[in-house]
Amino acid sequence: MNVALVLAGGTGSRLGADIPKQYLMCGGRMVIDYCLETLDESAYIDSIWVVADVVWQDHIKKVGKLAGYALPGKNRQLSVYNGLMSISRAYGEEDVNVLIHDAARPFLTGELIQKCIEALSGHDGVLPVLPMKDTVYYSDNGNTITSLIRRENVYAGQAPELFRLKPYIQANESLMPDDIMNINGSSEPAVMAGMDIVMIPGDESNYKITTKSDYDRFEQRIMGEQV
Repeated sequence: MNVALVLAGGTGSRLGADIPKQYLMCGGRMVIDYCLETLDESAYIDSIWVVADVVWQDHIKKVGKLAGYALPGKNRQLSVYNGLMSISRAYGEEDVNVLIHDAARPFLTGELIQKCIEALSGHDGVLPVLPMKDTVYYSDNGNTITSLIRRENVYAGQAPELFRLKPYIQANESLMPDDIMNINGSSEPAVMAGMDIVMIPGDESNYKITTKSDYDRFEQRIMGEQV
């Protein structure tokens, strides 16, 4: 069983909007609705769970595969963990894979979902990545360059990230209670736990809305498609 977990508990403070970015309206839909519709339409996804504050749960589009909610945690990874535990309780001993996606990544495609699911065979998880286009430098002090990093060996991780549920829960629990507070990306606990995570090519259009310029870019595309 493949279960999608959509993270919609963030405050989106860097965007500077009055409400969290995932709930902004554009083209007659909230930002979160775009990825929910894609997940709902995918033949590779069996059910969808959403991490969201109670005050927003009634506003989220009730797509057909929406199965339940989990509450946000103190940071992103604890929000992930809350979602994992809700899924684990719901499906018991079933063999479950969890596809973790950001609500603020509206341009998720069915093709990328399919590629993630198909790549999982023989591995513990899947991470879409993008190659680095610019030269990458390392600095010890943040002021001067210490060394160069070969950009051929450096990748930017994206969502969705796919994991086998049970070992991924164990990977998160091994970091509790303190180390999990320092986790920024969903794949970090898996890598730290020694899980076998395979990389696949990501999608440059599948960007995360973080700043106002990101939202403007999103809005221009949506409004352009509706002209």
